[in-house]
Amino acid sequence: PIFPSSHNSGSSARGHLSIPRMVQESRPSWDNPMQFVLACVSYAVGLGNVWRFPYLCQMHGGGGFLIPYLIMLLVEGVPLFYMELAVGQQMRQGSIGAWTAISPYLTGVGIASVVVSLFLCVYYNVINAWAFWYLFHSFQETLPWAECPVNGNRTAFVSECEKSSPTQYFWYRETLNITSSINDTGGIQMGQALCLLLAWLVVFLCIIRGTKSTGKVVYVTSIFPYFVLIIYLIRGVTLHGAVNGLKYMFTPKLTELANPKAWVNAATQIFFSLGLGFGSLIAFASFNQPNNNFEKQAIIVSLINSGTSVFASIVTFSIYGFKATFNYEACIDRMILLLMNSFDLAEGSVTTENLSDWVTRLNATYPEQFALISPQMEFCDLESELDTAVEGTGLAFIVYSEAIKNMEVSQLWSVLYFTMLLMLGIGSMLGNVAAIITPLRDWQLLSRHLQQETLAGLVCLLCFIIGLGFTSRSGNYWFAIFNDYAVTLSLLFIVLIEILSVCYIYGLKRFEKDISVMIGHLPHWYWRVTWSIVSPLLIVGLLIFYMIDYITGGTPTYQAWDELQGRTVKKEYPPYAQAFIGILVIASMICVPLVALVTFFKRKIQQQSLFHSVMLCKT
Repeated sequence: PIFPSSHNSGSSARGHLSIPRMVQESRPSWDNPMQFVLACVSYAVGLGNVWRFPYLCQMHGGGGFLIPYLIMLLVEGVPLFYMELAVGQQMRQGSIGAWTAISPYLTGVGIASVVVSLFLCVYYNVINAWAFWYLFHSFQETLPWAECPVNGNRTAFVSECEKSSPTQYFWYRETLNITSSINDTGGIQMGQALCLLLAWLVVFLCIIRGTKSTGKVVYVTSIFPYFVLIIYLIRGVTLHGAVNGLKYMFTPKLTELANPKAWVNAATQIFFSLGLGFGSLIAFASFNQPNNNFEKQAIIVSLINSGTSVFASIVTFSIYGFKATFNYEACIDRMILLLMNSFDLAEGSVTTENLSDWVTRLNATYPEQFALISPQMEFCDLESELDTAVEGTGLAFIVYSEAIKNMEVSQLWSVLYFTMLLMLGIGSMLGNVAAIITPLRDWQLLSRHLQQETLAGLVCLLCFIIGLGFTSRSGNYWFAIFNDYAVTLSLLFIVLIEILSVCYIYGLKRFEKDISVMIGHLPHWYWRVTWSIVSPLLIVGLLIFYMIDYITGGTPTYQAWDELQGRTVKKEYPPYAQAFIGILVIASMICVPLVALVTFFKRKIQQQSLFHSVMLCKT
């Protein structure tokens, strides 16, 4: 549950703390440690495990990418996950209260986490809305993305669909009804708006009643996706051509180890997959009992999260292999049919094995006739099909949909797949919303005037209203802006400040002593080295890389859908969109120095006021 049931956790175990308290001694706590672990798993294991990690494996040499990924998990992912759980359990407050307790000058770190979580909530739930849309359309005799619709005259298929594909047409036209550029706003799509409303209603119902509803939801959202992945694995490996995809994944291209981009992407994937810096982990851990063994839980959840990424990749690459083999064989069949019809060849004379020989022979024997059909010739190559890397919504809603439509009983597989996406998305959303609501509930000014249900409703309503912008015809372009720029730099900056604050402001030895009181022993030297040296250096390196990439990358671009060509084309963002990107990047980061300055001057004024009062008393 996001807001666990209330139990009196006592105060004796926390008597060693010398830091100020912002909440009452009695605080809600998890019913049992398993609920906390499942909540963390449900939050961490999300859509990125299914659609981002397989893409990175594909882009960086299949299994070879696992080497930098596992190294980054050990030196960056697990230590930072451990640290955030320790801060939350130690301070027993949300992100704002926790960092204020460490130092009033760090209040901005908690506020920055809330701002980033708000950005994420606003656009992330749109994915759940799309999943609802596809799920509802799966209950049809023929999947609507299985074939092109006919035009208004019912004389031919829709031209846009013929130029692209049925799955692309359903995504770009039937689902998004997308405009040709970000400048053409278009109206709100009522179907998408209703699906978004449903998505937020589900999230609201999951958090409104505390453990009575969210306890059950966490079990479902954390466990159900694994059942679907197992079912898909059994089906996937039995599909024709699945072995081609699995060979591609497990044949490592070790030359990628020399590619710095592979290491950067591995570190970034670990960072964001575990959900570091959003404040969700601190919020979850704040509801733990003071003597809960979060060290073991941090290792377990991190390994489950990474194991799920690898497991999901095996499923995805079996689907990749099936789709690539299907497209490759369809291409071969078209070429054989073209040659047989154009040159009046005997049926069965041209096969997959001798196709290239026939092409060479016919080109040499009938050059003029061959030149006439050359515009219709296609290059059929299985390796090229497998090399086509797709991530994000393109993988989730186009590639998977294309593979599903070619399966037997495709409606069943479609329902299972999009239900799984919903479980992953909703599970992550519960953590994202908790990162906003928990620190607000800890703020006594709000908690005195607003009930938990009212506060949750207001947060969900605000996010829904802002999210309506993503349901406009140009909404997908704004979704891409948020997805690409809203959190990357901000989270790296936030976590860097977090780890430096723990090690060098709160004090590493003091932090270790607090951990020993909670779990019964001092943390291993490995954690001390990663917290104080390795992880900060890695984050600084990532920050430098992304800043250089942003500065030298030229004008930001986006992929716009061209209806006439039936494909995406690259366009530059207009000036107002570039300005918005800049605001989005600095909006959360500016909270850290700004709040620190306000706190400094506020304390300065208080000191001066106190000094004048003392002087007046003396006189």
